[in-house]
Amino acid sequence: MSSAQALGAEGMLVTLCYEANGSCYRTLHHFEVQLAIYLACALGMLITVLGNLLVIVIISHFKALHTPTNLLLLSLALADFLLGLTVLPFSTIRSVESCWYFGDDFCRLHTFLDTLFCLTSIFHLCFISIDRHCAICYPLLYPTKFTIRVACIYIGVGWAVPMAYSSVFLYVKAIEEGLGHFLQDMPCIGSCQLLFNKLWGWLNFPVFFFPCLIIIVLYVEIFIVAKKQARMINNMNRSIGSQLHVGASKSERKAAKILGVAVGVYLLCWLPFTIDTMVDSLLDFATPPVLFDILIWFAYFNSACNPLIYVFSYRWFRKAVKLLLAHGIFCSRISTVDLYQE
Repeated sequence: MSSAQALGAEGMLVTLCYEANGSCYRTLHHFEVQLAIYLACALGMLITVLGNLLVIVIISHFKALHTPTNLLLLSLALADFLLGLTVLPFSTIRSVESCWYFGDDFCRLHTFLDTLFCLTSIFHLCFISIDRHCAICYPLLYPTKFTIRVACIYIGVGWAVPMAYSSVFLYVKAIEEGLGHFLQDMPCIGSCQLLFNKLWGWLNFPVFFFPCLIIIVLYVEIFIVAKKQARMINNMNRSIGSQLHVGASKSERKAAKILGVAVGVYLLCWLPFTIDTMVDSLLDFATPPVLFDILIWFAYFNSACNPLIYVFSYRWFRKAVKLLLAHGIFCSRISTVDLYQE
């Protein structure tokens, strides 16, 4: 056995990522297992990129969809699309090979993009929750309060704050030097483990938790108000024998439920990884690499879920897909079609 190879605790053959002192160990998988993991990750990337690209194209192409809510959905899809296009290919290689082969500078850039797109997603979900809260709880004021201009401001904030946060903690040398004492052991060569990873979980947790707390509080109030409105409409219809529509429309309530599902899926995908990174920093990174990769890919999987939720829930989305498949994206005639008409 060469000096670059060794037997792990369970007899599994491992090898070094680099022929150098301090190199990380690379776990060798059977070819069939390695191929299966690559195929699964490639399928996830394909769904993420193509699904979110479809959302971007549909909302951009059809003028009937140029609403404040859909602009937020467009920006959310853009963040998920860029995550699948620029981050996931390299995360796939790192997960399967258990080594980082692309250098320290690109490791920093990769982490920056990963953090930027993931935080942008949760900020957009938070703003979408505010939009739905205003539409359901204040239906008469909603058209004047939540305009295209307001949506554009939210989108700007949703990208600017994660970009500033990621830039400060990844590219400001003073921050890195100030947090250096939190790391007990230097990371091995080929791990793409940044200097302040000891504190990374605790830094990310409040950034994740507080927007999620806002989302949960808003959706609890949304469903309480929607339930009261539905009960009030039913009581009035029974009393006067006619069909009245009071409060938010049926389509608004349905949109709130669908976006509530999207938020629930987001929490389900991201909470395990976020909690693990926070707890793991206290346990000196005791989480097995295989489990860590499963958790992070479970979080990445959320970026592929939103387009699937739209396909199965929104009739206008399915209608738009059919029109694009039948006429093509370059057909300007279909851009003015009313997708909400039955």
